[in-house]
Amino acid sequence: MKIAFIVGTFPTLSETFILNQITGLVDRGHEVDIYADRSGDLSKVHEDVLNYRLLDQTYYLPEIPANLLWRAIKGVGRSISCLTQAPRATLKSLNFLKYGKQALSLWLLYTLIPNFEKDYDIVHCQFGTVSFRGMAFRAMNSPQAKLITIFRGHDISNFVQEQGEDIYDPLFKNGDYFLANCEFFKRRVVELGCRPGKIRVHGSGLDYSRFPLQVRQFPQDGVVRVATTGRLVEKKGIEYGIRAVAQVLKHYPNLEYVIIGEGPLRSQFEQLIQSLGAEGSIQLVGQKSQAELIALLETSHLFIAPSVTAADGNQDAPVNVLKEAMAMGLPVISTLHGGIPELVEEGVSGYLVSERDAGAITARLVELIEHPERWPEMGRAGRAFIEKNYDLNRLNDALVSLYESLLQSDPPASQPEASLSLSPFS
Repeated sequence: MKIAFIVGTFPTLSETFILNQITGLVDRGHEVDIYADRSGDLSKVHEDVLNYRLLDQTYYLPEIPANLLWRAIKGVGRSISCLTQAPRATLKSLNFLKYGKQALSLWLLYTLIPNFEKDYDIVHCQFGTVSFRGMAFRAMNSPQAKLITIFRGHDISNFVQEQGEDIYDPLFKNGDYFLANCEFFKRRVVELGCRPGKIRVHGSGLDYSRFPLQVRQFPQDGVVRVATTGRLVEKKGIEYGIRAVAQVLKHYPNLEYVIIGEGPLRSQFEQLIQSLGAEGSIQLVGQKSQAELIALLETSHLFIAPSVTAADGNQDAPVNVLKEAMAMGLPVISTLHGGIPELVEEGVSGYLVSERDAGAITARLVELIEHPERWPEMGRAGRAFIEKNYDLNRLNDALVSLYESLLQSDPPASQPEASLSLSPFS
């Protein structure tokens, strides 16, 4: 099969779940191209981007200016250029009678690739937020392809809160199938209008062979090492991890807390750590490669993922960093948030506390420090759960089977194309 992945940014270290699908499809003999709105940081990329030479298969779509006047001005030049190369396709992209606001807003024109010669079977949108680009891509460049969209988190939480609950109506009419990475978000997608028979859960798989199980024991030097991985943004709740560890330090000074990740709240967290007098025990170590992350987790004993619902409504699915920690045998403390309760079994692989409750995190940390005999059993339980429910090979096989079933089935009854009067096309 020939598959086009539609993404926002590529490559990016924080989205290994997309990379895992790409490499899994390539390993199974399929051709995958990546179409992105923008390039990520090329100075530090996942090793698989290099090993699979994925940048050779990556194409960057023209930027669509947010300013309507500037978009129109640049659109004149683009339309002239495209007319000389592909006049019929260019006129099609401007056909507002057929495509409504998608054409009027020039989304189709900016997504048109003149003299496009690829013939995709599948166009797969990674996140609902890029599905608008995906719909335009299929309409202009590969109309015979099946269109699939997977919802992963912010696209079905804060994006909907910002844009309105009808934002995905045209996608639900025109898309062939939908995926969600957890039951929590699947229910939300159905509530917004997706037909229940056109969506299923497809979790983000993990190649757990890269994350070796290590049975945790109380350290001989007496220093308990705690880790958190995540972008330094509100949704990750890192503030509450910092406050909890600072409280524990008052009673157990032999504690080290490493926070792996980068983001806009770094300076705020640095100030918080300093104000709590914990700069000697709590470190912000920045973004790390997968190999560096694994090395840090190997020396850790406990893991905290204190996710919260952000002020803008942003929520988490069962986050990959938790899966990685659990696969490596780390007892975890997380929150009753989004899809996380589908991943962490309360009292079995770790503990779940209420959002924004630093006191509850403190209590659970103290409990685990005082009862290290629980660590091995919790670690093994977490590893077993990951192997059973998030095996990357099994999930990639299931994705291929879905593609094949969509291509083999009779095409759906024809429908008039929706006039796409939504804010992303404004």
